Amino acid sequence: MTSSVRIITDSACDLPEDVVRELGIEVVPLFIRFGEDELIDREQLTTAQFWARCATEPDLPSTAAPSPGRFEQSIRALAAQGATGVVIIDLSGALSGTLQSAEVAADRLQGDIPVRVVDSRTVSMGLGSIVVACARAARDGASLDEVEAMARDLSARCKVWGALDTLENLKKGGRIGGAKAMLASVLSIKPIIEVRDGVVQEGGKQRTRGKAVAFVVDKVREAVAARGISQLSVLHADCDDVDAFLAQLREVYSGEILVGEIGAVVGAHAGRGTIGVAFFEN
Repeated sequence: MTSSVRIITDSACDLPEDVVRELGIEVVPLFIRFGEDELIDREQLTTAQFWARCATEPDLPSTAAPSPGRFEQSIRALAAQGATGVVIIDLSGALSGTLQSAEVAADRLQGDIPVRVVDSRTVSMGLGSIVVACARAARDGASLDEVEAMARDLSARCKVWGALDTLENLKKGGRIGGAKAMLASVLSIKPIIEVRDGVVQEGGKQRTRGKAVAFVVDKVREAVAARGISQLSVLHADCDDVDAFLAQLREVYSGEILVGEIGAVVGAHAGRGTIGVAFFEN
């Protein structure tokens, strides 16, 4: 019997819907809360609707992890479609309880179908890139062990850099990790963040948006020159300068660049205007 491994991730992956469909990726949604109003990400709330609502809501949105039951539902659905094994790759366990829900679901279904759960230790298109690479490998016939090993290897080599336009969301959401030092900085400063060791860390400060974007491009240039990189992705939160950003990146990287819009989960914490990159160091 041929192995048919399928991938489950969560809605912090920020992958475009066409990529999700093409690769048969199952996306378990987190919840987005505006005050008392709780919505299912990607199902009851599109990215465009999320940003439109952020512009009119008095309070910043918050997020909540899916239940183990929601992961169980997805695992059972894939098993019914003929999957012989499932690899769940979730956003960093240090940032959300999502991974814990996946682990509970995997334990409950142990006797029914082999399920492996991997902590990506990253977020947004960092997570998305790992998921895409693993889904492609699975589609090409990789075994459960091989897909799991690939997910763990890529998560160890994944880099995410972002230029934020505001610190308000990170400050309120308490997801600022090692970046507390930036909170005192004056409003004109554009903070740079890096996802490192599974948490959001301070990556630097720049005076203007242009300098912040150039700083991120420099990080890619340095990585290309050092060890080389693969699968460069761009992540952006409702940004109008993304085409200019892509043009700068194409001067330093010649491969495919996957573009993902930052959705509600990451957007709730990073804020509108965040722009950045994810890539794998060779």
